[in-house]
Amino acid sequence: MKLDIASYCNREISCSCGHTHFCPISEVVVEKGALAKLPGLVKEYSHILLVADENTYKTCGDQVSALLGDKLESTLIYHCEGLLVPDEKAVAELEAKLTAQTDFIIGIGSGVINDVCKYVVFQREMEYAIIATAPSMDGYASSGAAMIMGGMKITYTTRPPKMIIADVDVVKNAPMDMIRAGYGDIIGKYSALNDWRLSHLINNEYFCQEIYDLVMDVTNEIRGQVEQIIARDDDAIEFLTNALVLIGVTLSLLGSTRPGSGSEHHLSHFFEIVGLIHDEPYFLHGTDVAYSTVVTAGMREELCKIEVPEFITVSAEERKAEYARIYGSYAGEVQAIQDNAGSYERNLNPVYAQKWQEMKAIMSECPTAAEITKMFVDAGYDMDEFERMYGAEKIRDAMFYGKDLKDRYSVLWPYYALIRK
Repeated sequence: MKLDIASYCNREISCSCGHTHFCPISEVVVEKGALAKLPGLVKEYSHILLVADENTYKTCGDQVSALLGDKLESTLIYHCEGLLVPDEKAVAELEAKLTAQTDFIIGIGSGVINDVCKYVVFQREMEYAIIATAPSMDGYASSGAAMIMGGMKITYTTRPPKMIIADVDVVKNAPMDMIRAGYGDIIGKYSALNDWRLSHLINNEYFCQEIYDLVMDVTNEIRGQVEQIIARDDDAIEFLTNALVLIGVTLSLLGSTRPGSGSEHHLSHFFEIVGLIHDEPYFLHGTDVAYSTVVTAGMREELCKIEVPEFITVSAEERKAEYARIYGSYAGEVQAIQDNAGSYERNLNPVYAQKWQEMKAIMSECPTAAEITKMFVDAGYDMDEFERMYGAEKIRDAMFYGKDLKDRYSVLWPYYALIRK
């Protein structure tokens, strides 16, 4: 399968779904030696701010600085203990490095560096490029910036980068857990795509068959290349990186994260947010998505065993008590998300009862938990590590209350309505 990303970028696409899609990315360069093209790509700029953290700068920072030459105005290298958090502090540090002359930003990194740059340039009406350091997630080309603001994870609608540059000689040497995370993020599309179809049935949510088919084809192809990916084969790593970029492009084309994010991401966000609130460890985003994809597959199988739905009533008081237990002082923010969404005001039980067989047919299309587990075992995942990290209670909490961190329908909602905790 050849991935022609250029054909999806910087041009209007009239689609059979009735919408006209557009992704404003100008250049995507994913190949061996891609960094050598940097001077030509940035020739129109003269005051460039380079942004990285200590680890990402080590991958190619000196090389990028040399290639930029006198176009390099200044460099920001984040210094932090543990993982860099895309929060108000990170934003303030970046903004403090901007001058009246700064005309372009180049980020070196993956998820967090990309999101912070994306957020700041959107606020400043600037443009930026991202130089990928790992094939670890699909957000490089997305228009969403996943930030932690006020202690909560908020995905802001911004713009994708003007350029994405991924040198295979750099990304293939990323830590193996980051390569596995990228593989896991893509395998998670089985869950995300299934949730999209489910929401189309239940909520009549807009659905594009062409984008659905493209993401599904890419996911199936990546599944078949797992051995070569884990072996760091050049062609396989290039394909994985292109696949991650292309899925991000589909999010921009659609103007929604639907093809790439569903219940598996809601669980991933839960573990990250609860970890930040309670100062507890959590996995890389793509790794959490991988393990959570197994969990949500099991949830679908559990639902599909139900012949006639019998609904469970949870009072608002009970739910708020659970928010307080799980989210502590941030329970009010979680409540506000759902108050604004109105999710609990709409009674979907009659819809479930009417469409139950159709719902089961859709949910049964997703690979089983056993099939997905094998996909991750083949990639070298330690499947017991998930419960060792979080424990059964936290995982169960995520299954019932991870949905409340987002205004997005997924299999987590019928599960909450039908399965007793």
